Amino acid sequence: MLTEGVRLRAEELAAEGKLPAYVYDLAALREHVAGIREALRDGPELFYAAKANPDPLILTTLAPYVAGVEVASGGELAHVRRVLPEVPVAFGGPGKTDAELAQAVAEAQRIHVESPYELERLAALRREADVLLRVNLAGERRGAALAMSGPFGMDPETIERCRGILARAPWIRLRGIHAHLASGLDADTLVRQAAEIMDWARAWLHGTDCADAPEINLGGGMAVDYGDPGNRFDWARYGRGIAALARPNETLRIEPGRAISVYAGWYVTDVLDVKKAHGRWYAILRGGTQHIRTPVTKNHDQPFTLIPRDGDGPRAADVPVTLVGQLCTPKDVFAREIPVDRIAVGDVVAFAMAGAYAWNISHHDFLMHPHPTFHYLDL
Repeated sequence: MLTEGVRLRAEELAAEGKLPAYVYDLAALREHVAGIREALRDGPELFYAAKANPDPLILTTLAPYVAGVEVASGGELAHVRRVLPEVPVAFGGPGKTDAELAQAVAEAQRIHVESPYELERLAALRREADVLLRVNLAGERRGAALAMSGPFGMDPETIERCRGILARAPWIRLRGIHAHLASGLDADTLVRQAAEIMDWARAWLHGTDCADAPEINLGGGMAVDYGDPGNRFDWARYGRGIAALARPNETLRIEPGRAISVYAGWYVTDVLDVKKAHGRWYAILRGGTQHIRTPVTKNHDQPFTLIPRDGDGPRAADVPVTLVGQLCTPKDVFAREIPVDRIAVGDVVAFAMAGAYAWNISHHDFLMHPHPTFHYLDL
């Protein structure tokens, strides 16, 4: 739902010629993450996955409400350290370079190890480090928007090779297990998956140095419904479910990204042309998916609100319209065949749910159109 604050800022930016633009509602973000923290008060620690949106003001807004930040590259680690020099950081992701491993040892509080070879290379540094071993459990991931495949973590057979490496490298401290198995799951499904992870982790860690006080990182994967933005993940139900699974002296941790920041962002632009082709109506918007690649990567219609403005150009009324950008590719589509009461040249379009995996995953310089401007509410 378009808030009055976002609407007013969008109209101001249109009048000032500053579109396309990202508008981040920091007050809404703060309220949302505070609600998550309350729902998890008896449940796991909350880390934020910076890959979802590493904007500095997003990070600083979230910092008081999260126990730490998860990063997945040396660049993300350096960025988070600049913005939040004191925040605990967990470094994950496959394919870590030697330089990144050295950087992680120096600057991260936890390193999520993805393979025996990665653990061997980490041990070869002969520097103290606290690690979680990432396991990738097989199983049915029905309903998942994205199931994590072979490159991520180790299967139960492969992870056994880590025992010998750890025994030969006492400067590497095993703290527990990490497992992010799938994304786009509802609360009940994620709780069932958590139980599966915990059962496996407890059994595998039995007899290790951390068995009495293990850490189990359950990853993220909370569902986000772009088709119905009001249908939000049930954090209270999830928090109760995880709390019921916990055991004394265990540290449980989650690291969502999209489900935290997605609702706080808007991509705002305007209509450059409206035309009919082969019986279908199209609205061509300033900018494109080089600014917000989300609808292409997820193959969905990005939810939006139209803000009418008086103009004399072409228009369409009471018809389905496909909203596209300025790129020279038929894949540059924001939303397909959406019924509208009217749409006209000069109208402003505010795309919701643009606070995660939007600007930061987009191919910014394709065709070298201007970059969007960035604006923040409740500074």
